[in-house]
Amino acid sequence: MLKYLLGASAATVALAYFFGYDYLLSGIAKTYLKGKSSANIDDGKLFPGNTIAAGNPRPWEKSTEYNTLKLPKTLVEDLIKGNTASFLVIKNRKLVHEEYWNGYDEMSKTNSFSMAKAVTVMLLGKAIEEGKIKNLEARYTDFFESFKDKEFGDQLTLKNLAEMEAGLDWEENYKNPFLPNAKAYYGKSLIKATFPKKIKEKPGTRFEYQSGSTQLLGFAVRKALDEPLASYLSQKFWIPLGMEQDATWSTDNSGMEKTYCCIHATSRDFAKLGQLFLDNGKAGDQQLLNPEFIELMRTPTLPSEEIYGMGLWINNDNPVKHYYFLGLQGQYIIIIPEHDMVIVKTGSFNNLPKNDRGRPDQVRFIVNETVKTFQPI
Repeated sequence: MLKYLLGASAATVALAYFFGYDYLLSGIAKTYLKGKSSANIDDGKLFPGNTIAAGNPRPWEKSTEYNTLKLPKTLVEDLIKGNTASFLVIKNRKLVHEEYWNGYDEMSKTNSFSMAKAVTVMLLGKAIEEGKIKNLEARYTDFFESFKDKEFGDQLTLKNLAEMEAGLDWEENYKNPFLPNAKAYYGKSLIKATFPKKIKEKPGTRFEYQSGSTQLLGFAVRKALDEPLASYLSQKFWIPLGMEQDATWSTDNSGMEKTYCCIHATSRDFAKLGQLFLDNGKAGDQQLLNPEFIELMRTPTLPSEEIYGMGLWINNDNPVKHYYFLGLQGQYIIIIPEHDMVIVKTGSFNNLPKNDRGRPDQVRFIVNETVKTFQPI
């Protein structure tokens, strides 16, 4: 019996490799065999990665009201229901609330998931600012000539990719293991997961949120910089922002960063990315990112029906206007300019509902409840 089972297993493995689904074996090993049902916020150590080095840390200054105000019961219940790992509130550049659950603490580094998309766009903006990339309208074929062979390939711009208007043939599905997200996440080669994809319609025509678009953008920025994106992120943002800890950016087997996701960092350091946007690209007296580019990132586009800019989700129809970095399973860096506030929430909410025109209802709820609680400060 054992030899038949071994034979069947070997045949299954061989078929998986033959049909290009060998990444499924990696996915099974990294999830089900570890007691998980999907990708999770702690799986950074399971993948290769590039270090995002910190320099001289500048810890958050704590407000005199630090952790003195209790969160409303309804908010606490929502956070617990959402399997929250961390919840931080920054107001007037000071840490006013910090709370952790499920064994996480201020040193825990968790997966950003798609919050990294906004970071990739930040690197694009910095590369343009430094003259390493001509402008947002640069054609993708300027970086990868092979895209001329695709229908509509010669019309694809970096702006199309940043705004999720690439027209890529990519179904954004996190649960179906046979679709491209799983191949990009668990596979060995990001090029094999993204470059063969067709462009199904004229770029710039329609908003469609796609991880593949940000990964293609990452390849172009990486080629323009001629250095690892993690290294550039460290030099241009991580060190100048005074991040407290090194972070890790997951890569494929070639060392290419998964630019659509997977920066593993602490919640305190995630909060500093939000503060950078609140301060229009400045850290102290240093302008780290052009304020005009910051404004482009947080300006909603018409094709997205005014819910997405470049890497950032936007809610200007809520009474308390806000915009945010958004990651799978409920990772948020929320910026609320009117109240000089940044909120960070991390966790593992596998069934996060997105009913607000593609935006999680939870974000709006968190914003409204948190503002009411901390408004007097």
